[in-house]
Amino acid sequence: MRRTTTSRPPIALDHCQVTRLHPVPPFHFDATVHKPSHFPSSDNHHEPGKYWQSVRFLDRHLGVKLENRGQTDSPEIKLSVYSNEPLRSGEVDRVASELDYRFDLHTDLSSFYAELGDDPLLGPVFARWRGMRVKACQSLYEFLVIATVLQNATVRRSVQMMENLFHQYGTRIRFDGRELACFWDPEALAAVEEAELRALKVGYRARALSLICRAFASHELDEMQMRTMPADELRKRLLGLYGVGPASVWYIMFEVFHHYDEVETVSPWEQKIYSRLLFGQESVSREDIVAEVTRRWGRWRMLALHYLFEDIFWKRKTQTVDWLEPLIRL
Repeated sequence: MRRTTTSRPPIALDHCQVTRLHPVPPFHFDATVHKPSHFPSSDNHHEPGKYWQSVRFLDRHLGVKLENRGQTDSPEIKLSVYSNEPLRSGEVDRVASELDYRFDLHTDLSSFYAELGDDPLLGPVFARWRGMRVKACQSLYEFLVIATVLQNATVRRSVQMMENLFHQYGTRIRFDGRELACFWDPEALAAVEEAELRALKVGYRARALSLICRAFASHELDEMQMRTMPADELRKRLLGLYGVGPASVWYIMFEVFHHYDEVETVSPWEQKIYSRLLFGQESVSREDIVAEVTRRWGRWRMLALHYLFEDIFWKRKTQTVDWLEPLIRL
């Protein structure tokens, strides 16, 4: 059982309500709910065919369990929602709808496979992961926290910062025999002094974390409204946030808001990986990478990169990838 380190006792989520999710086929359950490229975090846990996640939603601490109950071409997910008291009428449907969006279950990818299936790089990857979706299991606020701790840090360092934040401000929840960390509300950090955040060894990121929390606590940012923005307007809005640069916006536009063509830049870490995957070279310029994927995959370029990226990390789960190991440093 995975545990968080905070000393506060966990909240027991003893009430469970069950519903079903029906992704648009094709759908690959494990490749959607679990991304081996993501750094490990104590707010979720994956086993083949099953996924547990803490969710701060509807002003509640919730636990969700997703179980694969279908096949690639006839998908179905059993969704169990755990709470400390029974959810009100319609709330389970709201949770289901939110997860449908976060896991991109409603999107029809048939054109993606039809248009790019003959690509020599993507064809074998499609055979392994057909139906994989982009995933952002956290809210926009939570994703911004993660993007902040990822900045200019090794994977090991990012994990340490995230767990320090969970320890200090998060809540442990217990459901379905598991104990996970759950995010805090933005209001919890909005009044926290930067010095207190720096004491958690987040370094210069303390200011960005503080200002992002205040933006959400004051309702300056509204994720639901931002989901409806045109891409250019959304990108500009995100770049206006303190500490959020082009590399973070690239992640957010793709993973949180599902813009499949969002490859405006490439971070140094991904630059090294894409250089290997696309060109078989140790280092290719960011400009050449963006130009190549745009020429090759057009409107699908970021989703195509996602497939290549996750494929190499799934491979790493069962065998050593010599050139990749030094880049991870977990």
